Amino acid sequence: MIPSFFSSWKGIFQRGNSVNIIDLAVQYAWSMLHGWYKWDGDDPSGRDCSGMIVEILQAVGKLPRSGDLSSRGLAAKFPKVDFPAAGCLVFWTGGGDKIEDIQHVEFCIDAVHTIGASGGGSKTLTVEDAIRDNAFIKMRPIERDRKRWGYVDPFKEDR
Repeated sequence: MIPSFFSSWKGIFQRGNSVNIIDLAVQYAWSMLHGWYKWDGDDPSGRDCSGMIVEILQAVGKLPRSGDLSSRGLAAKFPKVDFPAAGCLVFWTGGGDKIEDIQHVEFCIDAVHTIGASGGGSKTLTVEDAIRDNAFIKMRPIERDRKRWGYVDPFKEDR
């Protein structure tokens, strides 16, 4: 679905043209790289993991402005898929397998890499805190030493 504010550009975002809605979301994720992590943040002064994802998905019309916008809420909102692709969300837990165990979410820029806000926590509230904690928006491989809950695809109907 194309956001209504893009209606005059609709042809640009349809698959087969130079830019589509998934590409647009990936480009937007790249534009956030190196931004500061801020606990409970969802604006340019700093974003936490779910705040970054919410901004990307709302920008391309894939997420309403209300509801549970936490990482667990995002996991429940979209269809689970077996393998990642650009535009998918990947979730990690503290060790469990249930949706309630989810602690972190990142945005897939391809099938093996993510961009996500990480390194901080509930005490990361300022730029100084983020510098101290090495907390910022980073690109990382999906495969790393954390328990992965799985993937969801907000763009499944657009593929």
